[in-house]
Amino acid sequence: MLESGKNNRKILIIAGICLVVLAIIFVAIYGVFMPRGQAGEKTIGLTVVFSQDNQKEYKIHTDAENLGDALKEEKLVDGTQGEYGLYIETVDGVTADASNQEWWCITKGGETLNTSADLTPIADGEHYELTLSKW
Repeated sequence: MLESGKNNRKILIIAGICLVVLAIIFVAIYGVFMPRGQAGEKTIGLTVVFSQDNQKEYKIHTDAENLGDALKEEKLVDGTQGEYGLYIETVDGVTADASNQEWWCITKGGETLNTSADLTPIADGEHYELTLSKW
């Protein structure tokens, strides 16, 4: 009986070490292969859609490698820094009303992005949209 308990403990320790090693490997692989923004000077387009009838176009000249930094440089957005980067709450002075279930949706060429602005790499000539949306 005592021998069985020691074997179970060894198996648990080995399994724990394997999980930690696998986690380190996955983080390293993501760090190497994660999308990166284009280095250097670039120009991107931005359409801010406040409502169906009210939108504004911007050309942003930047050295930033991600969308969040480019938008913050231009002082176009404000929000809360979270676990996944900037959660945009205000765009060009218009704040989404959370009590009314409003939020700012980030799209690129009309396709919804699954990353925060801080994790969205940018390249010269790309175009993005920030749309005031409602759940």
